[in-house]
Amino acid sequence: MTGLVTTITETMRYKGAIGQWSWVLHRISGLGVVLFITLHIVDTSWALFYPELYVHAIASYQTPLFTIGEFFLVACVVYHAYNGIRVIVMDFRPKLWRNQRKAAYWVLGLTAITLIPVFILMFGHVLNFYRESSPLLGLGEVISAQLPFVAGIAVAMIAALLFSGLIGLFVREPKQRRRQRSNTERFWWSFMRISGLLIVPLVFGHLAMMHVLQGVFDLTAQGSTIVGAPGAINTTGTAVEFVATRWNFFVAGVAIWRVYDFLLLTLVVLHGFNGLRYVLTDYTMFSPLLRRASVYLSVIGAVVLLVLGGAALMGTIPQSSIDAAEQATQHLIEQAGLTPVEEGAPAAEATTSP
Repeated sequence: MTGLVTTITETMRYKGAIGQWSWVLHRISGLGVVLFITLHIVDTSWALFYPELYVHAIASYQTPLFTIGEFFLVACVVYHAYNGIRVIVMDFRPKLWRNQRKAAYWVLGLTAITLIPVFILMFGHVLNFYRESSPLLGLGEVISAQLPFVAGIAVAMIAALLFSGLIGLFVREPKQRRRQRSNTERFWWSFMRISGLLIVPLVFGHLAMMHVLQGVFDLTAQGSTIVGAPGAINTTGTAVEFVATRWNFFVAGVAIWRVYDFLLLTLVVLHGFNGLRYVLTDYTMFSPLLRRASVYLSVIGAVVLLVLGGAALMGTIPQSSIDAAEQATQHLIEQAGLTPVEEGAPAAEATTSP
């Protein structure tokens, strides 16, 4: 805790040093992305396992709170990607570090240049939705829906602390293991840089498709086309059908979006949670118990998301799940007191007040 307080206070005092601010922004943006991917992977798995919950999750995403969060998320991803490339290039070309100040400003400039048109296009989706429709959930419902995630994170933290305590009681680290750990850290150092480069085109492609070309509001637009699946139409106007159609879209016998999402899932989770481990262990060096718990918490988070996301990608979303999602959507509409969807009408009309 002392290390974290020192970092915050010294950062605020460290005026004019762009390198320090780049470091801080890189960590903050990385932590923001890790939090989002945790929610996103769990929510998306519900399209297969709990379609009714997925309907509720998408309804939460289509509220002002998450709309604002979406803009912050995209900003975090873009900055983290560009700054990560800067770090990677300079790590492999140490002589370039003398230009790190100029490079940091270039990162900020490229981030702004990228975000301006992206935000304009995203804001167009927002205006179209809120001009014609109303969210199905209120702020209280949205916040309460996140409580299970908070509880899950708390359980993982408690489990990591307990396991760390048990390890501390019965296991003493030999010198040989310290040398092995050094080799492991060299591996992860290389992995973070290689995976960072591989992630950039995958993540930018995902953002372009799911936040720019089609926004989160388009996931429930009845009769709309489905990005990445030419000729496919979302006939029910449910996010479950949207996900099912994309995952079942084949090119030359390959379910390309399952492969794409699997690569994205694996690289982002491993990269993100190893980055989380770096951050947490930096601020728990004073306590072996907390330092081990930080490592175990990162491992638990990564394993859970890889298993859950992988199981969803390998599964098949049946028609019954799409039907259940359609019924759940109608139920939300009725609860909100809005106009029900008439057969053949666009889904946007379902959320327009009479």
